Amino acid sequence: DHITANHHSTMRRVLLAASTAIATAFTGLHTDVRRTFNRHVIQMVDNAGTDETRRQFVGSAGVIAVSGWVAPAIEPALAAKSNAWSRVDTGVDQTLFDIAFDTADKSHGFAAGSKGTFLESKNGGVTWSPRSFLNLDPEDEINYRFERVEFKDGEAWILGKPAILLHTQDAGKSWERVPLSPKLPGEPNSIVALGPGRAEMTTSTGAIYSTENSGRNWKALVKETIDATLNRVSSSGVSGASYFTGTINSIVRDDSGSYLAVSSRGNFYLTWSPGDDFWVPHNRGTPRRIQSMGFIDGNAKNGLWMSLNGGLLQSTGPGVDLSVDQPEFKPISINTGGYGIIDLGWNDVNKEVWAVGGGGTMFVSRDGGKNFKFDNSADNIPGNLYKVFFDKTGAGFVLGSDGV
Repeated sequence: DHITANHHSTMRRVLLAASTAIATAFTGLHTDVRRTFNRHVIQMVDNAGTDETRRQFVGSAGVIAVSGWVAPAIEPALAAKSNAWSRVDTGVDQTLFDIAFDTADKSHGFAAGSKGTFLESKNGGVTWSPRSFLNLDPEDEINYRFERVEFKDGEAWILGKPAILLHTQDAGKSWERVPLSPKLPGEPNSIVALGPGRAEMTTSTGAIYSTENSGRNWKALVKETIDATLNRVSSSGVSGASYFTGTINSIVRDDSGSYLAVSSRGNFYLTWSPGDDFWVPHNRGTPRRIQSMGFIDGNAKNGLWMSLNGGLLQSTGPGVDLSVDQPEFKPISINTGGYGIIDLGWNDVNKEVWAVGGGGTMFVSRDGGKNFKFDNSADNIPGNLYKVFFDKTGAGFVLGSDGV
């Protein structure tokens, strides 16, 4: 009852030290229990001052004192232990950024990462083998950072930095390098396969291009870059938009062709729908900066989700109008202990939503994304998790640093 701002940090340090000592006392459970308990304590202390928080902490402490066993104290707030995930030996220690399986052959997939990392699986992702591109110098290939991979009906696209676009029409047996104009505004940052020879590509300045002939010709779908739009409409009322000279990241496309992008500083976001001439900027509606955004279950009609610095997560309801300046976001119940959420993935087969992020954290929701509980599957894996992906069969993959 007497935790105040003056000694908040001191209490936090004392409680974390106590939790470490408690966890250390249980042989074989040190890492698991300490990390879980620390997250629990951090969340409670950060929210200190509410009656509910005090009740949670007193109740947890009471269970520990009576039973001498840590797990029951953790379970009510965080635990959702799952045996559904297992570590895959990729054979590499570079960061993996993207993964895709052929829509025509679910057993055939590609994974892309840093330092020229490109992997292939022909057994549904159970094992992976390194691949090289015959039209690239092996000594130069390591300098590329492959960030996006798309695989549809035997046709695949690979996008990377420095700006490079690779394309195959025979499921990866041979690859061609698609020329990119040096006058391209910004750096390419996403590619979506739409069918034989058809694709859409975006850049870091908000340009959107479509091709109907395997990248030989591209058509611009937006009339001007994002900075041009924002600086032209300086009275837009969007915080941080006027005189914008930055770039965008965390760009995603939904099933209908709508796009959602976050400014590189995380101070506002933008939307674009097919047929629009320009991007529509939106205030973030919160003092915390945006870390990542996406469409709920891959469709704008289902609403938007937004993660904020400090591990907060929120979403809109279904039927959001992307042309409205400020859709209403509401908080989602998730206790991350301050770890940021980087991606969300929907497993439609098991009716689950999974969240991944910093510090190897994983959370699962089994009520449609209203409430998330901690999952300990990645507790022994260091580093960040960047992407969670499920196919139509319910098979799932999480990608992260150190070849995870």
